[in-house]
Amino acid sequence: MHTEKNSGKSLACAILSLSLLTVMAGAAVAPALGVIREYFSQENPLFIQMIISIPALFIFITNLIFPKLCSRAGSKTLVMTGLFLYTAGGVAAGLFSNIWLVLLMRAVVGVGVGIIMPLSTGLLAYYYSSEQLDEMMGWSSSMNQLGGVIATLLSGVLASLSWRASFLVYFLGLLSILLCAVFLPDDRIPSGHSSSSSENLKTFSPYIVAMFFLMMSFFLYPSNFAMISTMDGSVPQHWIAVIMAGMDVVAAISGALFVKIKGFLGNSIRCLAPVLFLSGYLLLAFTTQLTGILLGSACIGFANGIGIPYLIAAASHKAGKTAAATALPLISGALYLSQFLTPFVYSAVESVPVFSGILHLPYYLGIGTSVIFLCWSVVMLSEHRLYAERSVRVDLSQG
Repeated sequence: MHTEKNSGKSLACAILSLSLLTVMAGAAVAPALGVIREYFSQENPLFIQMIISIPALFIFITNLIFPKLCSRAGSKTLVMTGLFLYTAGGVAAGLFSNIWLVLLMRAVVGVGVGIIMPLSTGLLAYYYSSEQLDEMMGWSSSMNQLGGVIATLLSGVLASLSWRASFLVYFLGLLSILLCAVFLPDDRIPSGHSSSSSENLKTFSPYIVAMFFLMMSFFLYPSNFAMISTMDGSVPQHWIAVIMAGMDVVAAISGALFVKIKGFLGNSIRCLAPVLFLSGYLLLAFTTQLTGILLGSACIGFANGIGIPYLIAAASHKAGKTAAATALPLISGALYLSQFLTPFVYSAVESVPVFSGILHLPYYLGIGTSVIFLCWSVVMLSEHRLYAERSVRVDLSQG
């Protein structure tokens, strides 16, 4: 009955507004890291890098306890709490001159997103029918990427004024606060108590592992593209930010086209994202021509935009209305844990003498993770076939 009562545009806007804030939560101020590093020049450079990475760690930790939070509070209460922590912690980081207080506020942002992230997709599984879910997941992914474009460009403009001003980008959370305060019901999401954490981990492990390798494959690009392009001179400096923003635009478009692409490819869609990642990194690794770099960046953006909604939708179909408390905290945790660990994995690989000094090493590592992701997607064949067959039945019933 909830679907019939609350499936209007206002509810959809409120839920989708959460997706504008989540994936780029930590990296929203990345364009300002240069001026932040200058201000904190006496501090350990690792602390400056942690301004970007520490939210991901606390998102992961919060996701671990999210099912318990879900059993104690309604969805609106949780969303408003998460949005308050996200907005207040994000903006407050620019008020302090002590690096430890800045990092503390970044941890607060992580806790806020750790609450918001499972609900940004879990509420779609709760309020929308199976027939509507794939389309809504596609739009959620598109909003994720659009949020990244807006946050990155706005933060860059604000950083030109002051490193403190760059944190004002988190005032974007006020839009979601307003929409959710007015349109989001405070329903209690089923917490799936009948299944233990270990059972949920086993049930959804195909999607959890896939999300981990998807995000590692993706995150190697924004973490290293600007540096590599500057060092090898393959891209003019003033085009680097444009290309990276364009990659996010491609990802947003692919998310919006998710349902049509899935309908066309059927079960084969399980391999689309890893194949596109592999193609993108092969182009980036072995060409210095601008055309190849543009095409490689587009492939990586398309892979990210199509892969995330596919895995989340597949897991949500399997979990049903308990998705917000069972599957999605685990998948969200895998996404952000991968973001947090990717720089450490790269550093470990780079420390091996045989790999030291290889300029395109991140792209070669991306080729490796893409191959692992592709192999895992093939291993997940039975799970994905069930999802694809269900989706085909839904599409036929709609037609």
